[in-house]
Amino acid sequence: MVIVVREPEGKEIAFEKLNTVQQLLNRLGERVNSVLVIRDGTLLTPDRRLRDGDTVIVRSVRSRG
Repeated sequence: MVIVVREPEGKEIAFEKLNTVQQLLNRLGERVNSVLVIRDGTLLTPDRRLRDGDTVIVRSVRSRG
């Protein structure tokens, strides 16, 4: 299971059977250029693998002005 923390909302979501960051983005309905995906302080690219037990932050980078 991968735990996802959405920022700035602070909402937590749990996903099972995710292999890559791209799969996570697809499940969230997000585009690569609209969010940052962060694990342990490191930015992840769409091809990076996710592991069972990971906690990742998905931070919106869209302007809300």
